[in-house]
Parts: sequence; structure tokens; C-alpha cells
Amino acid sequence: MRDALIARIEAGGPMPFEEFMGAALYGPAGGFFAGPVLRSEKEGDFLTSPEVSPLFGETLAGFVRSEADRIGETEPAVVEAGAGSGSLLRPLLDALGRVGGVWAVERSPAARAALAGRVPEAAGVEDLGRVPGGLRGVILANELLDNLPAALAVRIPQGWEEQWVGVADGALVPVGVPARPEVAAWADAHAGEVPVGSLVEVQIEAGEWVAAAVGLLERGALVVIDYGDIAEGLLPRRAGGTLRTYRAHHLGPDPLLEPGATDITMDVDFAALMAAAGAAGAEVSLHRQDDFLIGLGLEDRLAALRRRELELAATGDAMERLRIRSALADGRTLLHPRGLGDFRVMIARV
Repeated sequence: MRDALIARIEAGGPMPFEEFMGAALYGPAGGFFAGPVLRSEKEGDFLTSPEVSPLFGETLAGFVRSEADRIGETEPAVVEAGAGSGSLLRPLLDALGRVGGVWAVERSPAARAALAGRVPEAAGVEDLGRVPGGLRGVILANELLDNLPAALAVRIPQGWEEQWVGVADGALVPVGVPARPEVAAWADAHAGEVPVGSLVEVQIEAGEWVAAAVGLLERGALVVIDYGDIAEGLLPRRAGGTLRTYRAHHLGPDPLLEPGATDITMDVDFAALMAAAGAAGAEVSLHRQDDFLIGLGLEDRLAALRRRELELAATGDAMERLRIRSALADGRTLLHPRGLGDFRVMIARV
């Protein structure tokens, strides 16, 4: 992947960072998500809430039920974008029961293969554009938008400069170029009063994705769950930017060093997403993941598991008690206030 990108840049000149990021993550020849490895699992490179505990999907089923009641739909449609291995869809569908249709949107060939075995009732598609419109139900996106390609803007005294990717001495290097009008406009609208030298991830594609998802809904809700914040919360992190890489559950090297070998991610600008959803006609709210899941009854589920654990202590079924104890620990992880509980949940209703 690195050599191919160098050759491409040497032939055509420096490329915008979002083009580089898209190739490094999703390029068919060597992209991080394009290979045979399933990335989002304990043996992979990162863990998401559904891999931590099936209680995540089971609890979200309660949200789908409440939305179905709100719109008067007995068999709601369910779409998960970035469905991974099916670790969210499977427990959600098992808890939900009757649905009007299920779509699993996933670019990764390895993940699509896992989905076909784990959630065979889902129609597997590679991108959101292949999901039919007029949906009455819920679209879910858990830890997807942090991986959508973004431009990089650097605050300079005169306004904004972009950071593209070039080649020097056989290595990929950042190259400063004048900011494109759309990049400067996004940064002006969403970056806040950042000091000179600050690096801002310009998440235009994420906003377009949100608008497209809202546009698929006749009635229902889009739910976006990810790490990030509104502009005020992101300001302290803007100095060096929030762009980072992951590999084998650890922070990885600079994204230009080993493209295709590491995940590339960033904090999601939820204020920008809320603006995009609102402009598409949705009513939007933002929540913390811990508050959202507690509101859906996760603490009650954990309390029931705790009672079961105490009952097993009296019966002497040690193995089952250990299983329950492990499930309790995993469920509590979803609510950790300095971990997954601090994720944000955007709900856009139409």
C-alpha cells in the first residue's frame, strides 16, 4: 500500500488527506479494512461496545421498540451501517423479534463473510446508497463515522491551510497547500476559535453521510454512536488534532508511516453532524452513552444479573456464576464514565 501510494503521488502530485485516508483504510489493494482479517474483535485491532457485551445490542432493541411505537410501526426496518461481524445486530434482532427488513452495510469483505453466517436474515450491502429509501424504522451507526475520510486543516494567521500528502526522499510526508473553499468554510463554521497551528479534521464526508441516512427515513430515527464531542469539548484537543492510529488494541504510528497496516481514526465533531442532520429535516438530540443506555434499562439488566449471581452462590454452580460475573463486568464496561460511557449518542428523528 505504501509503495503504491508513493508511486501514485509521484505520478500525479500531492493528494488531499481524505483521499489518502480513504485509500489507506478502504483501498481494495492493501486497505486496512479490505483484507481477510476481521478488525473489530478481541483478536483484531480494536474493540467496540457490541464486542464488549451483547447487552449493548439487547439494550438498543428497546430503543428500536420505542421508535416503532412512536411512528406506529409494528415491524420496523433495521439498518446497521458499519455492521462488522454482526455483534450488534445479532443480539438486537434476537431481542427485538419481528422486523420489517434488515440491512447490514459493510465495506470489509471479511466482515461481510462473518455477517452472512451470523446474521443470515440481513441483506448485506457495501454502502448506504444501496439501502432502499422510504424506511420506517431505525438506522444505527456505531463507531463508523470516526473512520470516514476527512481533510486536514491547519489554522494560520491568514485563515486556513490544508495538509495534503506528498513524497520526499522516498517517504510519505505532509505538504501544506492553500485550503480549498469548502474545507475553509467547514473549518470556519465548526472548528471554533482555535489558535494558530491547530490541526482540525474537516469531516465533510461524515456530514454528507448523516444527511443521506436521514434522507432514507420516511419515519424513524438515525442513531450515531461514537467518540467525540461538540466543538467546545473538542477545543482542548485541537492543538495537535485528534487524528490517530490503532493496531492490535494499541495506539499506532503516524498514519503516513504504515498506510494499510493501521486503523486511522479521529474524534467525531458531533456539532457538525447535528447541523447536517438538522439541515436534512431531522429533530436532533445528543446524549452520553452511559445516560442513553441507563435510560433504556441497562442498569436494571445488570441488577438482574447480580441477583442471579447471588442465587448461584447458594447453589454452588461455580462455572455459571463465573459466566454471570464476567457478563456483569462486561456490561458495566459499557457505562464506564471515562471509557465507553463517555461516548456520544446522536439521535436524529423524522
